[in-house]
Amino acid sequence: MSPMRLALLASALLTSLVGAAQAQTTLRIGIAEDPDILDPSIGRTYVGRIVFSAFCDKLFDIDEKLNIVPQLALSHETSPDGKEMTIKLRPNVKFHDGEPLDAEAAKFSIERHMTLPTSFRKSELASVDHVEIVDPLTIKLVLKTPYSPLIAQLTDRSGMMVSPKAAKEAGDKFGLHPVCAGPYKFVERVQQDRMVFEKFADYWNKDNIHIDRVVFLPIVDATVRLANLKSGGLDLIERVLATDIKDVRADSRLVLSTAPELGYYGLTVNIGNDKAKGPLSQSAKVRQALDLSIDREALNQVVFNGEFTPGNQWVSPTHPYYQKAFPVHGRDVAKAKALLKEAGITSPVTVDYMIPKGAENEAVAQVIQSMAAEAGFDIKIRAVEFATTFKQAQAGEFQIFQINWSGRIDPDGNSYIFMRSKAPQNDGVYSNPEADKLMEDGRLTAKFDERKAIYEKLTGIVLNDLPIIYIYHRTLLIAHTTKLQGYKQMPDGLVRVVGLKFK
Repeated sequence: MSPMRLALLASALLTSLVGAAQAQTTLRIGIAEDPDILDPSIGRTYVGRIVFSAFCDKLFDIDEKLNIVPQLALSHETSPDGKEMTIKLRPNVKFHDGEPLDAEAAKFSIERHMTLPTSFRKSELASVDHVEIVDPLTIKLVLKTPYSPLIAQLTDRSGMMVSPKAAKEAGDKFGLHPVCAGPYKFVERVQQDRMVFEKFADYWNKDNIHIDRVVFLPIVDATVRLANLKSGGLDLIERVLATDIKDVRADSRLVLSTAPELGYYGLTVNIGNDKAKGPLSQSAKVRQALDLSIDREALNQVVFNGEFTPGNQWVSPTHPYYQKAFPVHGRDVAKAKALLKEAGITSPVTVDYMIPKGAENEAVAQVIQSMAAEAGFDIKIRAVEFATTFKQAQAGEFQIFQINWSGRIDPDGNSYIFMRSKAPQNDGVYSNPEADKLMEDGRLTAKFDERKAIYEKLTGIVLNDLPIIYIYHRTLLIAHTTKLQGYKQMPDGLVRVVGLKFK
């Protein structure tokens, strides 16, 4: 039986199983992968952030224009020297276990992000020296140095609050039954199958919660996700294929929501942890040759019908911090071959190329494989289950890791954690002292012109070293049934459930 047929049957079964719940309204969301651990300190996947948005509120959030707005906090104030941030918390907020979200709980959550051995939030909060309690609903973050991206970090997982009681009791198993302060509370998770959440009666903004249950269903195949949406088995799906845009828009029962993404799609190169010591890890010229073999615009047209934006930096060409002094270059196979020769490399250069499973990922890899072959690269594509790719990346079991980063509103969030020496998501173990200093300098000033000048120098270094070969920037494509009302697509790609209702 075909995978699509199996998925549709499973959808029909799910619909019948939750028939009773449907009368109370159940929102069924089709997601492109099964997330990693549901612990905001440890999680590192984009799809995990989508799920977090249903049950883990943050101190702050963003609006459609990327303005930072209050969520669990009411306000913040930074001292003139930039070394203290005072945050006033929203009163009468409860965690899903009934415990109060007060200054002690907020202090605990931030310190947990900073100190948990397995935390991926450490570098995001590295400038924080300690947290002080000012009064029962006010905390002060005391910094080692000024840190301009701090407020932006608190709009994401670093700003998510967890119940101290639940976290202490669960220990390293907290992610199996997470307890936060969001609109929905965790009910169950069946790996590779579903995640179920139900409305939290004591949510601080409960008047804007109109749906009783949210069920996330991981369906890797985008065609199957869309088929389930059309058949009524799903109410909303993320990551619609660009090639399906016309089909979605032609269906009067569906709505397509779009927004330019904040992040990038790139090739992380294993420079410092390549056990095979292949030419790609040992020579910047070899990486430059691979970069020159890729025609980004042709890839965009072939795979995405021209809907995405070719790019060569960690922010898109439309971003204020994009460095116009380093424009996206064209393809140059002759120069790529010359660089391999200069590096003393005899082609073909064999490359282990890891991708997460999925039709679109495979299509991108195949186009790059074909283009690179003309320059002297023999790319061996290896498709791996999504969550497993991160385990293999951390273990250094790759030479190229093709991966998407959903992006942050501050450019630091797209660069530091991937390229700073020993940063937690620096899977390629890249290290350049000059780049490290520039990334640190970029955190010290909030003045746009000063920061942009710093990032211009950093861009020059990165585009020479190429620890990551940036390929393009996606357009977020979310489709949902016309029965679902109130949906707004934000540039961070998250699916916000507050305010949604069925007509």
